[in-house]
Amino acid sequence: KHCKFNPWIPILLGLHMHFSWATTCPEECRCDRTFVYCNERSLTSVPLGLGEGYKTLYLHNNQINNAGFPLEMHNVASVETVYLYGNQLDEFPVNLPKNVRVLHLQENNIQMVSRAALAQLLRLEELYLDDNSISTVGVEEGAFREAISLKTLFLTKNHLSSVPIGLPEELRELRLDENRIAFIAEDAFENVTGLELLLLDGNLLMDEGIAPGALQTLVNLKTLSLARNSLTFPPPNLPAEFLVKLNLQDNQMNEIPLTAFHGLHRLERLDISNNQLQSLTQGIFDGLHGLRQLTVRNNLWLCDCNIKWVILWLKSLPATLNVRGFMCQKPERVRGMVIRELTLELIQCPNSTATVPQPTLLSSSTAESATQTVFTPAHSQPTPNPPRLTLPSPTASKDGEQRTNDPVGPMQESLRVSFAVLNGSCIQVRWVSTFTVTAYKVTWVKQGHSLITGPMQESLVQGEREGITLTNLEPKSTYRICVDPLDVFNHYHPGDDTICSEVTTKSASFHSGDNATGPEQATQHDTSSPFLLAGLIGGAVLVVLVVLLSIFCWHMHKKGRSDSSKWKYSRGKRKDDYCEAGTKKDNSILEMTETSFQIVTLNNEQLLKGDFCIQPIYTPNGGVGFSDSQRRNNSTAYCKNSVPESDTCHK
Repeated sequence: KHCKFNPWIPILLGLHMHFSWATTCPEECRCDRTFVYCNERSLTSVPLGLGEGYKTLYLHNNQINNAGFPLEMHNVASVETVYLYGNQLDEFPVNLPKNVRVLHLQENNIQMVSRAALAQLLRLEELYLDDNSISTVGVEEGAFREAISLKTLFLTKNHLSSVPIGLPEELRELRLDENRIAFIAEDAFENVTGLELLLLDGNLLMDEGIAPGALQTLVNLKTLSLARNSLTFPPPNLPAEFLVKLNLQDNQMNEIPLTAFHGLHRLERLDISNNQLQSLTQGIFDGLHGLRQLTVRNNLWLCDCNIKWVILWLKSLPATLNVRGFMCQKPERVRGMVIRELTLELIQCPNSTATVPQPTLLSSSTAESATQTVFTPAHSQPTPNPPRLTLPSPTASKDGEQRTNDPVGPMQESLRVSFAVLNGSCIQVRWVSTFTVTAYKVTWVKQGHSLITGPMQESLVQGEREGITLTNLEPKSTYRICVDPLDVFNHYHPGDDTICSEVTTKSASFHSGDNATGPEQATQHDTSSPFLLAGLIGGAVLVVLVVLLSIFCWHMHKKGRSDSSKWKYSRGKRKDDYCEAGTKKDNSILEMTETSFQIVTLNNEQLLKGDFCIQPIYTPNGGVGFSDSQRRNNSTAYCKNSVPESDTCHK
């Protein structure tokens, strides 16, 4: 008889062998499909009996040392990813799976890296050696070059004093941050011309520590980070062809040469924050055609005549370029002001021949009962000798305020703004414009003796309105108020069309209609004032209400305690009657009932200690209940027509 060949036999045998491989799992581990979980089991060696078919091996957070790698593990061909971080390795391990592609060895105590160990891993592509004890002498020369497929190498937080010699040619990403590197040789990156990302943050690099041509060979580099070093200027000969991101923050740079960024046409992000820069050479950014983000925070920017070009450059930038951090630090009178919004009158130019129109500053005695009018030309451009505008002389009016005539013709003025002090807490700002204005931005800030001391506030007013009343101001305080028109193209022109002036509010007890001529008479008038009498009556009513409310709260508190002492946790209650909260570290459960709003412990063995604060975040309908909106001293309040026309602003 002839045996008929069955084509399904080889297929069934293959499936049987594959199934038998995948079911061979070490006793100490748990296996799930292609994953083997041997992590956090206090293992001192790699478990035996690992079969084929598994791709990912988790061995992290154990106590495995270098003697715990059996030879049979090297022959497991299916494993491609191994997690060995958080163990007790002191050398780069041998006998790892021969086809591993991703290897995690972070948080060990590895001090030695040998060529023989890496020569076993011909397919290794990603190697993570962060947070070990690897030093320059602990890396055998050319060790990493043995891993011929290596593309990503992390050596963050080690003890390296220089770049390891003999890096693999296929390397694309190299992280050497948080080491002790103080020197980069000329040929340090000679064979890694394909490198695209290089991180050298947090090292000991100084200007002389970087060889002139050390970085020039990295012709394909896209990201270079040299933050947190001791550089006083950018390194020379930066790779210019493909560089997209350059980080130079947290150094000691006090100047940047004009040619420092020459040729970086593709650079998109530049960070020079947290240095000691006071000024920049004009034209330093001219060649950066692809720049999209420039960060310059926390430098010692000196806002003198040399900053003029920066102001003009910032105003000419396209919307695609985001610049952050240009803020004056010196001199004191402009400290904290944004450089982009500086006006020529605020910049000190001792040798300048230009005549800049200055705002009229009212003395404290005059500002209490005067209206101040200021003019500005429409869309004026800086000229070598701008014309000086003469303010009209004030004339007295029937109501005691000082008004202005109109000696300036319509062709000479475009925007006229007046500032009227109504009382100790209100200033009225009014304007007349001869050109189309979409909206007005009004900003005001309280000033001290030599610098701005209060939080800057701002309000956006629609163009059809002719004024705004600033309320809740402090008595006898000087405020710098600026009006900035928005043209039909929705563009602001700070410095061109902006009108600023300093106005001082009246004293709290002074009214424009009073006949008092001295402080004593003003005080006597306030004593018999109906407003004072109303305040006393209101205060008395408030005290009575507070007492009644306190009695009610005490009664409810006492009743709530008696009710809550009888109430116990019951799973049978409705779900809406209580809410639970707890974490693994804090197993006490808090409950808030609907009736008494008392916080009680559901664990009778523990007592709640300390103060508790309940702050509603969301209301039942999904809206926001309330939020803390306190502003810091250096914050800006954006009101957008929220400044009320208060009835308390009496003249």
